[in-house]
Amino acid sequence: MLSTAQDRQAKIVELLREEQFLDINTLTGLLHISVATARRDLGELEAAGLLRRTHGGAVSINQVAQDSTHAVRAVSRQAEKAAIATVAAGMIVDGDAVILDAGTTALEVARLLAGRSGLTLISNGVDIIAELIRGNTQNVYSVGGEYADSNRSFRGPLAEQFIRQFTVDKLILNATSIDLDRGLICTASPLNASVQRAMIAVANRVIVVADSSKFKKSSLSVTTRIEDVGVVVTDVGARSILDGAPEKLRRKFVVANEGSMSPPTDQ
Repeated sequence: MLSTAQDRQAKIVELLREEQFLDINTLTGLLHISVATARRDLGELEAAGLLRRTHGGAVSINQVAQDSTHAVRAVSRQAEKAAIATVAAGMIVDGDAVILDAGTTALEVARLLAGRSGLTLISNGVDIIAELIRGNTQNVYSVGGEYADSNRSFRGPLAEQFIRQFTVDKLILNATSIDLDRGLICTASPLNASVQRAMIAVANRVIVVADSSKFKKSSLSVTTRIEDVGVVVTDVGARSILDGAPEKLRRKFVVANEGSMSPPTDQ
């Protein structure tokens, strides 16, 4: 047990450097302190600019200004992404026109949609387009523009112009982070955010796919508000974070392998 508030708070900052997110229950167990003491320590650290408090805990103030490499993302949290993809793909019905935003979770959705008849699929993701072609998908449109190796996508004004020529039923949207406190869906790059906003503008329903690690970080660029999307599909690891969120936001979430927290509202 750490004897002084200074020692405890130093340990909290150290833990956040490693974990990026700490929930209250974990903190009280690790430091053998009460919930009230944990909240007081977090409040003092937030006032000092060393962390940001969230529903049920705290996150590191280090923002994600650049996505991790595609190679790292492709092999991380694969089981969670597969579960999320199964739920999201189940929301796509025959006859839908769908945009798939570049990203590794949307790629898992693409694998489930590849070869399905009656769909029109559009993407700015190189790996997604390749997966759809490999699966003998019939109606595929590839977005062009400036190539970004960070998420193997095409972006920029040409990409946005191409996207705005369509009107689609659904969008599978990736996120770098989900900010429940401010009710925002964010991404690391302003250029990516601009392309994502173009996708949102032409979609009748937005389906965000984001594993629970996305709730434990913040990002530079705002894509949209949580309340303005149809649904956010995540995994069971987000449950403890979501339980503390306002009801109007909680009802937007579906937890894979668990069902919806409340029936999501169509947009």
